[in-house]
Amino acid sequence: MPDPTTARPSRLLLLSVSAGAGHGRAADALRAAAQARGIEAQHLDVMDYVPRAFRALYTEFYLRLVEKFPSLWAQLYRITDETPPDAALARLRRAIERLNARSLRHAIVDFAPDAIVCTHFLPAELLAREQALGRLQCPVHVQVTDFDLHALWVVPGLAGYYAASDEVAARMRVRGLDPARIHICGIPIMPAFAKVPDRETCAAAAGLDPKRPVLLLMGGGAGVGALDEAAAQLLNIEHDFQLVALAGRNEAMLARLQQLAASHPGRLFPQGFTRTIERLMGCADLAIGKPGGLTTSECLALGLPMIVFAPIPGQEERNCDYLLEHGAGLKAVDATALVYRVRALLGDPARLARLRDSAHRLGRPHAASDVLDRVFGNG
Repeated sequence: MPDPTTARPSRLLLLSVSAGAGHGRAADALRAAAQARGIEAQHLDVMDYVPRAFRALYTEFYLRLVEKFPSLWAQLYRITDETPPDAALARLRRAIERLNARSLRHAIVDFAPDAIVCTHFLPAELLAREQALGRLQCPVHVQVTDFDLHALWVVPGLAGYYAASDEVAARMRVRGLDPARIHICGIPIMPAFAKVPDRETCAAAAGLDPKRPVLLLMGGGAGVGALDEAAAQLLNIEHDFQLVALAGRNEAMLARLQQLAASHPGRLFPQGFTRTIERLMGCADLAIGKPGGLTTSECLALGLPMIVFAPIPGQEERNCDYLLEHGAGLKAVDATALVYRVRALLGDPARLARLRDSAHRLGRPHAASDVLDRVFGNG
């Protein structure tokens, strides 16, 4: 029997795909939770192991499509969800994916993981085939990163399937996955969301007044969308509030917001990319932005209701539906609706409190830890 003092720690490999930021953020959350337990964890972006042309098609084309042609993306989302796995188109897609990920196999062998968790369906499909061919023995798990289940996530024969909600788990069962391997843990978010300081501390760090309402306008890590235009319209609302606008890495947008803030001292607080978004959420009363799976989960973990603004057709619309059905958010179809809903909530604190209570009930701040319990047989 090996000496426990010399045995190497367990190794967890996390595989994501940089098609949007959420898949990578979920993997990072699992890595942080694993490292806190003494597990050796490595996170690889599968797109670093494929040819440039394939990477451009899978990530850059996707981002351009959802931003410039959302209606076309909606059709593709529906068609791929409805395509049977044995259809010619689906078989061709899988063959192309296999041909473009050979170097990933070598990286897996080099790390020699005890378990693998995929936060995107592409590596899950690739590794399921490797297991079928007998070239991979360690268990492979897949974490769905939205409050919906697209057909591409349904990869039979894996060790575990991790769902964001009861409904996603039900959809997994209906699509034929083994019920014994389906676990409802939520979507993994960083451990920091489970231990956010109080509102006063978070507000003081951001230069905000904790006694005045705080609205958080988010454009994601890339700062997409006309944040300056939305901020300008929100600032016309007669209620007293502070508006924090996050421009992410979009320096041009940050400059426009800073110019606007000069005309609204004490009301508009522009910020660039931040690694402590949980502290801004911790002192906010309402979040406004796109409902990515990770952003939605982060807000829910802190009991922060959302006004969903211009969701991407497909997965973000389904995430929005989840918030609306459970009374944890509202939807604004355009700027006029956004101003109307914000004004209504600021004028009705009791309604805003009900939204916050609903968000709190849905939150799963310990999702990453719960997933690890299942992966390593502790749950």
